[in-house]
Amino acid sequence: MSRRRDYYRDPHAPRANSLVPGGSALIVDPTGAILMQRRADSGNWSLPGGTMEIGETLEQCVVRETKEETGLDIEITGLLGIYTDPEHVIAYSDGEVRQEFNVTYYAQVIGGHLTVSDESTDVRFLRPEQLPHEPIHETVRLRLRHHSEGRTQPYLG
Repeated sequence: MSRRRDYYRDPHAPRANSLVPGGSALIVDPTGAILMQRRADSGNWSLPGGTMEIGETLEQCVVRETKEETGLDIEITGLLGIYTDPEHVIAYSDGEVRQEFNVTYYAQVIGGHLTVSDESTDVRFLRPEQLPHEPIHETVRLRLRHHSEGRTQPYLG
């Protein structure tokens, strides 16, 4: 598995050489806990999701990636925001340096069983009060903040 390192607003970050559309799902259970996965490649907690494949829409990508990473079947219910900050780059061990391009959707679980994949070391619903104490990249924390603000319009940035 390729290792990754996220850089955010870091003047020493490598220069991006790739841009890949990706999406993620923000799924909240009835108690307000948020579905998170602990990434095997970085050790950080993150929202489930991934990058598009040819022949699918971004929504289909997020549904597929969430199933692969968590074992849960979901349906998209809304849009949290579009995150394309050029100051967030992800460097992979194979030399790719990707500029952030993520659309985060709201979704709900419609089936399946919570399962850890080979891309994660843990998958579970975390309560909002647990999140400040966990390793979570600042760009994911931004999405979590936008969710907690109860925005009526998607974030565009």
